[in-house]
Amino acid sequence: MSAFLWCDRTIEFGKGETVAAALLRAGIRELGQPTAGPARARVFCGIGACQACLVRSRDGAILEACITPARAGMELSPVLSWKKDGGDA
Repeated sequence: MSAFLWCDRTIEFGKGETVAAALLRAGIRELGQPTAGPARARVFCGIGACQACLVRSRDGAILEACITPARAGMELSPVLSWKKDGGDA
């Protein structure tokens, strides 16, 4: 298995697995603060349409966890955890 980091926690994933699938398998269901509205950030639709599963990569990119293939070495966090310049919030 390969691994990526979620808030400095190592998350293992298998071939072809998405970021959301790996996080769910690791017991992580809450993806942090939502970008808008009272709903919690979670995996909801599973096809990238609702964007409830948005996460931020260390380089500042916003990704839809449910459709983004997991890659070894990724560093991910809730959307509001890191500034866009990659520095800690």
